[in-house]
Amino acid sequence: QVQLVESGGGLVQAGGSLRLSCAASVRTFSRYAMGWFRQAPGKERQFVGAISRSGGLTYYADSVKGRFTISRDNAKNTVYLQMNSLKPEDTAVYYCAADTTDGGSRYAPRFLYEYDYWGQGTQVTVSS
Repeated sequence: QVQLVESGGGLVQAGGSLRLSCAASVRTFSRYAMGWFRQAPGKERQFVGAISRSGGLTYYADSVKGRFTISRDNAKNTVYLQMNSLKPEDTAVYYCAADTTDGGSRYAPRFLYEYDYWGQGTQVTVSS
């Protein structure tokens, strides 16, 4: 069982920055690819970005590319999402997720169904 706890959300003005954290409860964290997703009111949950278990491979949604950065610290069992140049359309609940299958070191899944553990989410609100 993997427990994920997100933190760092809040209210920020357009153009501002936030850093989200996601702490995992297991010592095997370094074996898992991790992802960030978001869900705005009335919309489906969508992919934001993913990082391989070593951190050497990352993928981003086109809508956040160049503004958001995913990183991880396996010694702290934590994955981060640095969000810069925030826009009102980034407003959503942000979720981190873990894929516990062994996809190899160059594996960073981009689809919801590939992840088997989810955090409870943290709200990010960007005002115009």
